[in-house]
Amino acid sequence: MLDRRTAETTDDTTRAASVWRAPGMPALLGSTALGFAGVSLLLPVAPLWVLDGGADELGAGVVNAVMMLCTVAAQLLVGRALQRIGWRRTLMLGAVLLGAPAPAHLLTDDVRVVTALAAVRGLGFGIITVCGATGVAALVEPARRGRAVGAYGLAIATPQFLLVPLAPWLAERVGYWLVFTAAVIPLLALALAPSVARALHAHDGPAADAARPAPAPPDRTHLRRALTGPIAALLVITSAGGAVLTFTPSLAPGPAVAVVALLVFTGASALCRWAFGGFADRRGAAPAIAPLLLLGAAGLAAIGTGTASDSDTATATLLVTGMLALGIAYGGLQNLTLVHAFAAAGEDARSAVGTAWNIGFDAGTGLGALAAGAVAASFSYTLAYAALAAVTALVGVSWIATARKAQIHHRGKDNSPHGQGR
Repeated sequence: MLDRRTAETTDDTTRAASVWRAPGMPALLGSTALGFAGVSLLLPVAPLWVLDGGADELGAGVVNAVMMLCTVAAQLLVGRALQRIGWRRTLMLGAVLLGAPAPAHLLTDDVRVVTALAAVRGLGFGIITVCGATGVAALVEPARRGRAVGAYGLAIATPQFLLVPLAPWLAERVGYWLVFTAAVIPLLALALAPSVARALHAHDGPAADAARPAPAPPDRTHLRRALTGPIAALLVITSAGGAVLTFTPSLAPGPAVAVVALLVFTGASALCRWAFGGFADRRGAAPAIAPLLLLGAAGLAAIGTGTASDSDTATATLLVTGMLALGIAYGGLQNLTLVHAFAAAGEDARSAVGTAWNIGFDAGTGLGALAAGAVAASFSYTLAYAALAAVTALVGVSWIATARKAQIHHRGKDNSPHGQGR
């Protein structure tokens, strides 16, 4: 009895300990925030830059889509990079690729050159994202993982909250030169890479990795089943995010409305990425996923309806309201899908989960920007957002159906002769 009480007390103490002070977490969160600051500055501004240079909406969408495509390509190679050159050099490579190309935008607004720069930045972004998600899972034990993912989410969402709305305003009111110069900020993460590497006991070379026993490879069938649901939910909500982050400055009735709408979206996202961490630790991630998907679909429908209105007041009201609903879903689902994926796949699959989740996030962001741009160029923004709303709602309904099937299956097992008496 005493041992049990001691164990429970230890577990409670572990849960209460701050994830912010875990060894390596401040440096990891700092490097993540710096990386996402660089991305947040250019995600809405690079498309505006090529639009001002004469490109159409499809061309503007291609810029962010190519960046995310290269992000996904890099994410598939991060595991090998960590094995060959270690955490420190991998993180430093990501910071350089992400931050160094930013000032080159000042040379030209040609869509081909800007897209090439986006490709290089995407490679760096892919490295930063996988290292961040995998590092959080390694630095903090499962009992506090929801809050750790929440802290990681806050490190991502805070620069988005501050810079995504501000960057287009600065570009138009002060000058693009300021945004492109400030976007070198990921280079500051070079100083934090050694601290992250030390905390993860994975220093510069393959010798340190070879000294550790290799984990057993995860069961691919189990991993695929565990990740299908959360990655599908992540894909649709990040597709919606890619669309609004790319095109809100273009569809809002005036710069002030665009700033307010993006502030509402990124602010709600930042708050919910943190707030849902405690919920996930207490009640699990799965129960809130379907409601948030449906809320996101409602937000997209409101945005699409606003783009069809002839009244600037109605457009602004529906846009801001829709961005609030979508921001809550966007932030909450980023936390919950990652926590759910880690829990469903198991501890041996941490690296695979981190890679798959980041691929889903960035593929969704790029796909949303590309698809919304293509539909808007051929038809209208209204149809683009209606399609995004329909797909998001469909995935939400499928989550509800899957949960009901699982519940019925569980009840059937409990009522069977083998299930009774457990």
